[in-house]
Amino acid sequence: MKVVVLGGSGLQGRAALQDLGKNSQVREIVCADASFHGMDSFQKHLNMDRITKRKIDATSQENLVEVFQEGADVVIDLLPKKFNEIAAMAAIEAGVPLVNCSYASGLSSEVFEKAAEKEVAIMPEAGLDPGIDLVLCGYGVHQLDEVHELISYCGGIPAAEAADNPLKYKMTWNFDSTLMSYKRPALIMRNREIIDIPADDQHNEKWLTDITISGLEGLETIPNGNAMKFARILGIADEVINTERRTIRWQGHAQFWRNMVGLGFLEREPVPGLDGDITPYQFMLKHLEPRLQYKENEKDLVLMKNIIRGKKDGKDIELVYELIDERDVETGLFAMNRTVGYTASIVAQMIGNQTITKKGVLSPTTDIPYELFMEEIGKRGIRIHEKKRQLNNSLA
Repeated sequence: MKVVVLGGSGLQGRAALQDLGKNSQVREIVCADASFHGMDSFQKHLNMDRITKRKIDATSQENLVEVFQEGADVVIDLLPKKFNEIAAMAAIEAGVPLVNCSYASGLSSEVFEKAAEKEVAIMPEAGLDPGIDLVLCGYGVHQLDEVHELISYCGGIPAAEAADNPLKYKMTWNFDSTLMSYKRPALIMRNREIIDIPADDQHNEKWLTDITISGLEGLETIPNGNAMKFARILGIADEVINTERRTIRWQGHAQFWRNMVGLGFLEREPVPGLDGDITPYQFMLKHLEPRLQYKENEKDLVLMKNIIRGKKDGKDIELVYELIDERDVETGLFAMNRTVGYTASIVAQMIGNQTITKKGVLSPTTDIPYELFMEEIGKRGIRIHEKKRQLNNSLA
């Protein structure tokens, strides 16, 4: 199996390269990127005998097609999301399946149409969130006859001892993507009422909830993302009563951003009186990113909790899936790198070895085999705890 990793020199890319190198079925790995400093600094943790470097121009579909047609069996796209469309179109043109970790909504209708027409598998949303959460929700939903409630929580935060700044937050991925998620509205359902929460309101106290995960306290959650979209994908939109997608942070994070949003720091219009067209958003991005980096031995945490309630054989049942992962200090890989990069690698290998054979644009909710995925992610030290109990009171 030959695997091309777009953005292989980045944080998530290094995790994918490491994971691919441990599988004897993967004979060649192409690290395709604009530069290779990140990969070079990580060489001692990689199987360099199987890795080749390939410089690419991610803005050129022609260039990507050329790389994919050099015998690739599958492509993992870990480039910034702005390149997802061109990478997917290049994969379809080359006739090579592709996996990425971004929301499927970032792909055009043309990608959906051409992937089906050309019978090429495109698997978006194969990371952490979206990714692992969708695999778990898809499996959990299908364990019940009716689903009345589905709440999905996920977030990457510093370990408590590393949460030493006013945001109680540090960077394990692209900070622009973090800020963009704060400009994404949320769509939730409460008591069968669909509620549209504007991006500027998502940090308001009205929408905050607290959460405890495996005994870890002091956490808050904010609504983020379109829960109704996934209710439709999961086939529960007509029966669900409550459904939300939420981001996990340390308590106090939302208040900080509520103040910053109120002061206009996420606005994209240039600030009058400054030299050049500098926006508050651009300033925030460039000013904060270098100040939110982890120190060498500091750990991050990835937290996930999915709660699914409904009926099975006439009984009220609750399913809870919990995940906590932390940075591997030995390799330096953050929990975020591991959970995203390893998931993308597992799914790409499933496509490459024909475990997944379906074509077109696929979804982790329905097209990733649950038991095998759980086995594989567990082998990598990422443990997901499942709890099932019978409830006394029905939601319906």
